[in-house]
Amino acid sequence: MAARLAPAGLMFAGFLALALPAQAEIAIQQVTSPNGHKAWLVEDPTIPFTALELRFRGGTSLDPTDQRGVVNLMTALLEEGSGDLDAQGFAAARDDLAARFGFDAGQDVISVSAQFLTENRDEAVALLRQALVEPRFDAEAVERVRAQVLSNIDSDQRDPNAIAGETFARLAFGMHPYGASGQGSRDSVAALSQADLIAAHQAALARDRVYVAASGDISAEELGAVLDRLLSDLPATGAPLPGRAEWKMTGGVTVVDYPSPQSVIRFGHSGIKRDDPDFIPAFVLNEIVGGGRFSARLMTEVRDRRGLTYGIYSYLSPLDHAELYIGQFATSNASVEEAIGILRAEWAKAAAGVTEAELEAVKTYLTGAYPLRFDGNGPIARILVGMQMDGLPVEYVTDRNAMVAAVTLEDVARVARGLIRPADLHFVVVGQPEGMEPTQP
Repeated sequence: MAARLAPAGLMFAGFLALALPAQAEIAIQQVTSPNGHKAWLVEDPTIPFTALELRFRGGTSLDPTDQRGVVNLMTALLEEGSGDLDAQGFAAARDDLAARFGFDAGQDVISVSAQFLTENRDEAVALLRQALVEPRFDAEAVERVRAQVLSNIDSDQRDPNAIAGETFARLAFGMHPYGASGQGSRDSVAALSQADLIAAHQAALARDRVYVAASGDISAEELGAVLDRLLSDLPATGAPLPGRAEWKMTGGVTVVDYPSPQSVIRFGHSGIKRDDPDFIPAFVLNEIVGGGRFSARLMTEVRDRRGLTYGIYSYLSPLDHAELYIGQFATSNASVEEAIGILRAEWAKAAAGVTEAELEAVKTYLTGAYPLRFDGNGPIARILVGMQMDGLPVEYVTDRNAMVAAVTLEDVARVARGLIRPADLHFVVVGQPEGMEPTQP
């Protein structure tokens, strides 16, 4: 429910779109409904169910300055009663259909997921349409879900990982919506009214910003009818998207006092756009430097050789209005300065490029791991909708591995010179690191 500067929230569409199999034997149909709504479809009648994914661009970045958290709260209430059904009635109707619905608000997107059996398709789509078009925002449901959000906010104020992420975001983006928690603050959430929720619904769930994908037992004609039923009664246009998020952070260290035997460290600087021609070389470069493999440089130097952390990673995060290159790890308070020094040194080494052996190994890994992500209707639908949001063509599914394989040492070196900037690294340390005094974040 909450939007955070974390891998789940930040890698979202770009990395889903990097997750299809080599030379995938799938046929992507581009569907246009009778009313002009568009979707991508992979038809598979072998199992009688369908996965449907909708994405509305905007997300919590649409929050008005004085209503932080309103999109998050509104989204959480979509399954808490709609039309003539209260929260319990809606849950019972969904369960009777053996359907699954999911609603989530991220920084740039509201995600709506649905899975339903072919025999119950019409009823499940009618119920989902009711949630999207006719949410009730009943007072009882609003107060119950508001209490859950406030509890999450309180929990995050005691969570060093959340503190690190929110502090980093605030320093990086200031007053832009990216600089505030998508959950909002205690005061802002407590002040939200039913009228605010209704306005947020109209602002965020609109036809001018929706992307749809489906996979499973549904034909193009049937999907067209589903699209018209789900979307035609939504507002034609929503609220304007926020402008560009200016990067405000410079190199340095910010220490947030937190009583714990270890510190959590979030680090990074600005990154690269998803539509940059050098994004795939940059993706390959990061996999060598700080990706999820145990053989990545940061994992090798900080964890394996020195035992300073259980895990360390970095990742590219191309948001709609800003780009980040960030990472995180935790270490004992006595080791923070040493670990930061090692990371700075590895960042400087990476700026000079990588070796042929490293490049070939990571290309083998990335292309070989591709099919493992292609494991069902749900993942396929999520990948296809992410591709649409990233502006990728349907051919990407067959071209992706060739693009990875084509990356050369010269490509990586060129990208590294511009992307990896040791002097710009900023570290947010949440803990009581030895030899470091707390600073005002």
